Amino acid sequence: MLFRLTALSATILAATTALALAHGDVAPQPVNTDALPDLEDPEEWMTENPYRGLGDEVYQKAIEIGSSGYTQNCARCHGLEAISGGLAPDLRFLEAEEYGDEWFVERFRHGYTQNGTTKMPAFGELLGQKAAWAIRTYIETRPDDAQVTELTPELMELKGALEGDAPDVAAIGAKLGELAEQIETLSGAPVADSVARRAQVSLAAHPDNAQKAVEILTVGLSAAH
Repeated sequence: MLFRLTALSATILAATTALALAHGDVAPQPVNTDALPDLEDPEEWMTENPYRGLGDEVYQKAIEIGSSGYTQNCARCHGLEAISGGLAPDLRFLEAEEYGDEWFVERFRHGYTQNGTTKMPAFGELLGQKAAWAIRTYIETRPDDAQVTELTPELMELKGALEGDAPDVAAIGAKLGELAEQIETLSGAPVADSVARRAQVSLAAHPDNAQKAVEILTVGLSAAH
């Protein structure tokens, strides 16, 4: 038993060291936020996500920009699609309200140090406030992966229909919308940026390019499993 505990402790220590080194060895990557509206006072850090109440178009753009920013700067520790492997907090469960926003922006700005070890670097001055809230928007819209898994057979069926001859794009888009409505976030945010929603948005924007929605479904459902 002692050997097992010692081995387990060594494994945890090695993993924690790797986590710290991962942050130290990789420089933060800039996030292009030009497509997002400017904040009233860029120097005064807000305590609530400003992009949550500016309409669907801004919210969607914040999700897209936040997705890129998260993948480049956060995924190595917090996991792809914000699904944590256990070493860092699973940010999908951070409440999409003022308390969760305050916690997020505090960590984003100042980082986190424990017993002299940097567990998370300070990103505030390096990436800026607009990037912070874009990443926050992406995180809070992560879907409940269990619900996505439950609806996967229906999504696969719609994918097959899109790949067929002369697919009924309008009907398939409407069905994707129905499925998207059934998928909730784990944060309590009103919009889940699920694979169903992404495919629906793609079909609405590009009704003559069903292949684009097929690719979204293919990649999204593969990642979910």
